[in-house]
Amino acid sequence: MTTNPKISVRGLYKIFGPAPREKLNFVRDGISKEELLEKHGHVLALDNIDLDINAKEVLVLVGLSGSGKSTLIRHFNRLIEPTEGTIKFNDRDILLFDDEELQSLRRKKIAMVFQGFALLPHRTVLDNVKFALNIQGASEIEAEQRSQNWIKRVGLTGFEDHFPAQLSGGMKQRVGLARALAVNTETILMDEAFSALDALTKTEMQDILLGLQEELRKTIVFITHDLEEALKLGDKIAILHDGRLVQHGDPQSIVLKPANDDVAKFVEGIDKGRVIKLRSIMTSLDGHAPEFHLPEDMLIGDALMKMCMEYQKSAGVVDPKGKASGYIDLERIVTAISNPMMKRIKSRE
Repeated sequence: MTTNPKISVRGLYKIFGPAPREKLNFVRDGISKEELLEKHGHVLALDNIDLDINAKEVLVLVGLSGSGKSTLIRHFNRLIEPTEGTIKFNDRDILLFDDEELQSLRRKKIAMVFQGFALLPHRTVLDNVKFALNIQGASEIEAEQRSQNWIKRVGLTGFEDHFPAQLSGGMKQRVGLARALAVNTETILMDEAFSALDALTKTEMQDILLGLQEELRKTIVFITHDLEEALKLGDKIAILHDGRLVQHGDPQSIVLKPANDDVAKFVEGIDKGRVIKLRSIMTSLDGHAPEFHLPEDMLIGDALMKMCMEYQKSAGVVDPKGKASGYIDLERIVTAISNPMMKRIKSRE
């Protein structure tokens, strides 16, 4: 947990139904989601969520349908009101905001990109991007300039006068992303933004987002049910199951140390070689003095290929300054790729 996170929630519950607060004690006493629905006609969407999201990081919420991802993200700008809990943005409790403060939060602090694009069908690409700027009160000249800039940045130059019906799914999502970036908010919420796209277009949009984030360093909360996408995009990953937060950490810890059997099954099919880095599995040098070295942030799949090409059975691991920080061998890399729980490695230590 961080001292001053961008977004912080504590003790967050959401129950859908006619009398949610009356049913809260049942949830606290341990009633299951299924029992609450069957016996009391209420739906438990979020169950005692504690979560901090750091400034300038990409936090990916991942989980199966019905796990509570979209419900949670809509609490961050109060599109949904909690049954109980606190929600802080920049260390201010947004549940205490009046209408004016809440309007300012949604217009100037937190932008949102939706799965269904949410474009206005009667407006052109340019006018769709300008729309939020017009609401913010920007002058027409400023709105035009900023919109044109972001249309160019997402690769839609030449399509300014097209209407949404004339665009492909990927192009529509680029418009949605340009609109969110044009308003220059501190935080962007992306609710399954790429899930409706084909595989090639999804990859292109992921790369565009990562490229822009490297430059802009926004706080981004991204929802997906695709763990591969989560591991590619996320600085941190939060896994939800039946409204509960079951694990929160960086991609390395999620893959190497699943919190429970459900998470272990979730990551089982992941290509560990494209996620785990040498620093996560290296051991101490312990007297080893290899002449061959690899950087600690190298993916273990790349390291395996490099060592095989160089006919090396082991390697020293160095930090960004070139200082030796650890030791790795082929057996350890192969074990890490084949076993996410690292049982064989742990048994040797």
